[in-house]
Amino acid sequence: MFIQIQETPNPSTLKFIPGFQIMPEGQTASFKSLEECGISKLSKQLLEINDVETVFYGHDFISITKSERSGWHSLKSIIVATILDYHTSGMPILEGNIQPVKVSSDHLSLNEQDIVRQIVELIDTKVRSAVAQDGGDIEFDSYRDGVVYVKMHGACSGCPSSTLTLKDGIENMLQYYIPEVIRVEQI
Repeated sequence: MFIQIQETPNPSTLKFIPGFQIMPEGQTASFKSLEECGISKLSKQLLEINDVETVFYGHDFISITKSERSGWHSLKSIIVATILDYHTSGMPILEGNIQPVKVSSDHLSLNEQDIVRQIVELIDTKVRSAVAQDGGDIEFDSYRDGVVYVKMHGACSGCPSSTLTLKDGIENMLQYYIPEVIRVEQI
């Protein structure tokens, strides 16, 4: 088996593409600490590697974020070997299910609920696949007073160009389709 490695716009994150499905279509998972790894032994093994800070699973890729103090030269081979060893063991990437994020809009007016539905649909259909190509994901969090709040994961979290992506890409697109959107903020 061959694992392809791609650079991302975030110099601290690489995208590892092992050639098999990691997560079901439309689902992602992110692990930033050993305590969060209860359902993922692979994430635990990867986070135990010195200077690995975040493990993010997309449909067919794994994004790994390293600390600033470390270089990729020595980390790449250790990460690839860990993924290969784990895959050949036959163990599942996740033991159990990721609970889907529930968007609560009960407190919103009917008009605001319609806006939230449109925002979520646009993010899911027009943004997530493009962000996944760069090794990340975007998740709608909330909408208040014309402001859309989102969470960035994987390569997009902490990426120097994520502000540009949010403002020039996502914000402009949402404003084009939904005039009530004033701005987009990352949380």
